[in-house]
Amino acid sequence: MMEGFGGSESSPSFDSSETYLELSLDAASGGDGVVVTDPIERHQFELSTPSVIDPEPTDPSAFWFPADAAVRFQTDQLELQTVVSVCIRDDEGQMLGQTEHFASESFPRATYSLELFAPVKTYVRVNAPVTITSDATQTTISFDEETEVLVGARSHHKRPAATITTPDDPRSMMRAVSLLGSALKSTSPERSYPTLRGHPPLIERGEQFKAPPDLAPPETGITLELPATYRHVYVAAPLAYYLGATVVEGDTPRLRTDSGFTYDLDTTAGYEREVERVLKQTFFLDCLTRTEGYYQVELHERQAVESDLDLDFAALYDRPTAEQVEAYLQVPYETVAAHVPEWKLTTHVTPTPGNVELLPFVANDLAIVRTPHTKPSAGSTTQAEAVDAFLRSSPQTPNAGFTRSATQSASLPERSYVQPEETDSLEQAWLGDGTPIGASKASLQAYRNRLYRSPTEGDIGITVVCNDPRMADEREDVEAVYGSRERLPFDVQVQYELTKDELREALATQTDFFHYIGHIDNDGFQCSDGTLDASTLSDVGMDAFLLNACRSYEQGMHLINAGAIAGIVTLEDVVNSSAVEVGSMLARLLNQGFPIRSALGLVRGENVIGDNYIVLGDGGLAVAQSEGALPNTGTVTETECGFILEFNTYPSSHVGMGTLVKPILPNVSWHYLGSGTVDSFELSATELSDFLELEKIPIIFNGEFMWSDSIDLISGQ
Repeated sequence: MMEGFGGSESSPSFDSSETYLELSLDAASGGDGVVVTDPIERHQFELSTPSVIDPEPTDPSAFWFPADAAVRFQTDQLELQTVVSVCIRDDEGQMLGQTEHFASESFPRATYSLELFAPVKTYVRVNAPVTITSDATQTTISFDEETEVLVGARSHHKRPAATITTPDDPRSMMRAVSLLGSALKSTSPERSYPTLRGHPPLIERGEQFKAPPDLAPPETGITLELPATYRHVYVAAPLAYYLGATVVEGDTPRLRTDSGFTYDLDTTAGYEREVERVLKQTFFLDCLTRTEGYYQVELHERQAVESDLDLDFAALYDRPTAEQVEAYLQVPYETVAAHVPEWKLTTHVTPTPGNVELLPFVANDLAIVRTPHTKPSAGSTTQAEAVDAFLRSSPQTPNAGFTRSATQSASLPERSYVQPEETDSLEQAWLGDGTPIGASKASLQAYRNRLYRSPTEGDIGITVVCNDPRMADEREDVEAVYGSRERLPFDVQVQYELTKDELREALATQTDFFHYIGHIDNDGFQCSDGTLDASTLSDVGMDAFLLNACRSYEQGMHLINAGAIAGIVTLEDVVNSSAVEVGSMLARLLNQGFPIRSALGLVRGENVIGDNYIVLGDGGLAVAQSEGALPNTGTVTETECGFILEFNTYPSSHVGMGTLVKPILPNVSWHYLGSGTVDSFELSATELSDFLELEKIPIIFNGEFMWSDSIDLISGQ
């Protein structure tokens, strides 16, 4: 449905100190090509050749951009399974052009570096004439004659380069937060690309402040002066990281630069809202300024707002970071507010000492931080009216069948609930005590599990366990869905009516996604010979899970604590027929590459019991790679003259804020910043039909949820 890219991982002017291991380039199964595999992120990309080749390992430093691994072989052509953006550079790194869908570009004999914006960042180096052609479905790179081709690749997986220890006092935490920006690969506007924002150093609590002697804030000339409170420090952490700012104590929250410029952070909008505005505004204007740099693309947002700005982007690009920020902040926020992309994530962080360890992960997500003003309400028997209404207002379908509760008379586990305030971000996460309503429940353990995710060889593993034959409908649906993508290999294992020992073994077995269909009660998973409590497990093998059973929240938290990264669970009893619908829809969304939190968000919008489900852990995790640059949806409204398509994209932990996308639509020659609603387009029936055939995506068609491959506009079906 679209193409896009998130920028280069690094170049000679950028810091590339992070090291990435495990990425591999191997011969395709038939020998006619190379498969690039990232076994940690579970992504792969294939380059096919007309005949069998014999790839040999070679020096990855041969490329203009750093690569983790590389091979060389002889061929006269590379065929890519999909259309991806290709940047063509000369041997000095100068960008000569960029090809996308329906391209036809030729370059005379010379040494070229080709940068492929694929699920795994891939580079091609060749000394030959180059012709790049593409249609709606694939790209071909030809060299006129058989020649030596170098292919390299680099993993998107990010690991922090250091650990900082801080005492619990806010002043020490300011020192720690000042070092988060050391992970930026660049302080130029290119840091707005997700791949140029390295993972911030970890923070641990301790008696004394400790940091590696070579760890220092980047020299941006930007300082944040803040009162010494947990709230002020936590809210400012993502902004300090993105700007590479030093954080010091001050009576009044403000941003200042070495030249004497100051900007008040405690305005009538309030401290938290003003910090949010500054982060959004500096990020957005960086995205506009960077079009003068390494990737000189036509950006829709720049075209839309440039005439309202008194900014010379060409001159700004070469100025120091502090001067750029000074210029940005002299623009009224209202001038750019309507053009800033929908923010991916707001994280509600309780300002307690322990949550300082979560700040590197919050900053890595470039999340907006809010601090809650309410405390969790009492347990399920006396929960607040709003929470009670939220959970219990879903209408019950007549004759909907049995619930998935193992014991109908059992009471709900005692929980404390909290309902974070609504924001305009695509997603919400909660970091603190209590069970959140309307947000995911994040945890430090889940973030750490993601960070140290083990590489896995082979196909994407899906384990489906159905422990009640009456729930076979869901098992049949999801079994057909998982692994249905032709070009992405899956290994789907289905198991039935397991005993406690068998389920324990299944939970311990390495798999990418564990889908449980059955009963759960306060004592655990119901098995054919009794109940298995996940709290007795010290280690589990799945990265992510769906526990499609009643009251599975507590068992899901035990799986997170035992090593899982993310999961979807239920808060109360769920009726079987509705649970089947939710499970099937989630399976389809996850199979198409939607992150777990985004997938559940879409389900909540379409299913009456969706609010009874909640995400645990790192909800930005995606089980499978998306066919396009980002997972995407469309909302189609029929008009008298044709159709209006609203196009939406969903960033993930892998492809975050700052990624560029380009919908494959007639007369669209520019890129957009990909997050949330991209734009609306007027299309004829033929144009919309061509668009829907490109990729299988969810479509809201005249108010009804459908999949693009089920819509036939031409025959009127």
